[in-house]
Amino acid sequence: MQYQLKDNGVAIITVERPDKLNALNEVVLNELSEVFQKVNGNQKIKGVIITGAGDKAFVAGADIKELQALDEHDGRMTSQKGQQIFQSIEDLRKPVIAAVNGYALGGGAELAMACHLRVASKKATFGLPEVGLGLIPGYGGTQRLPQIVGRGRALQMILTGEPVTAEEAHRMGLVNEISENALGRANELMERILGNAPLAVRNAIKAVFYSGSKQGFQVESDTFGRLCTTDDAHEGMAAFLAKREPNFKGE
Repeated sequence: MQYQLKDNGVAIITVERPDKLNALNEVVLNELSEVFQKVNGNQKIKGVIITGAGDKAFVAGADIKELQALDEHDGRMTSQKGQQIFQSIEDLRKPVIAAVNGYALGGGAELAMACHLRVASKKATFGLPEVGLGLIPGYGGTQRLPQIVGRGRALQMILTGEPVTAEEAHRMGLVNEISENALGRANELMERILGNAPLAVRNAIKAVFYSGSKQGFQVESDTFGRLCTTDDAHEGMAAFLAKREPNFKGE
């Protein structure tokens, strides 16, 4: 796992196992868990971009040899571990963008789905091929994919196991943007996001993930009310009325 913190507060996390197309084995999952714990606790980090090493894959699934050795108990524990790690990524109140530079299959697609935004290169491919192995997606894919693209499209991908191109993924809403340079475009998007009020960005992420629940509207109104009292909101509205750039401080 490669980790780089840029001067602008953006952490670039690279899954680095190119000889295995960056497949997720136990070591890689543990490293992901550790690095996102550090990200969560480091106030210098404002946002995260995650990508894969090499020019072929973002993350091309899990390590099949490891999966082959699992019994029922170990399989359940492995699934729950992956779910917990990916949930910690989704729950992060700092924006997380997946720069998908190649194959995003199985656990790789599930990792991308746990990120808040997804930018894909034109050669990116997304798929959940687990049914062809006698399994189902186990790191949250059966839950997140329907939320992102709808139940019908999700079931088609999961039940057929057939991959989709970057263009098709974009049409169905799985991908936010396609770019010749996924990492470069992800950096541009992150710069744009981090130019906004930090408290508003963090709370917007929180509110959106309540969508579809009964509490969602209440969370939105409560959050809106709290933000009305912040220095950043006062500064943002004053700057707008004065036709100048705001100077947000995260307060």
